[in-house]
Amino acid sequence: MPEHVSIPQLLGVAVLVLATVVWVVGLTRVLRRSRPGPARWPTDPALPRQRQAAPPRESVPLTPAEQDAFAGLVRQLGDSGR
Repeated sequence: MPEHVSIPQLLGVAVLVLATVVWVVGLTRVLRRSRPGPARWPTDPALPRQRQAAPPRESVPLTPAEQDAFAGLVRQLGDSGR
């Protein structure tokens, strides 16, 4: 122990180091819990994992007038690119 360092100073440094270690461990645990992703331990290991299905596609039938208008728009956009 150095002569110019008192016991309260050494205890203060030890307490700060201990508090820092406890804070880092706590922060690591909190960040791991809040991380999105699959569960680490499945609730029932006998069941296979389910795949996420895509949402069903939506479509709306166009009237003949709307189809003609769309075809005209496509022609206009195709001609303006030249």
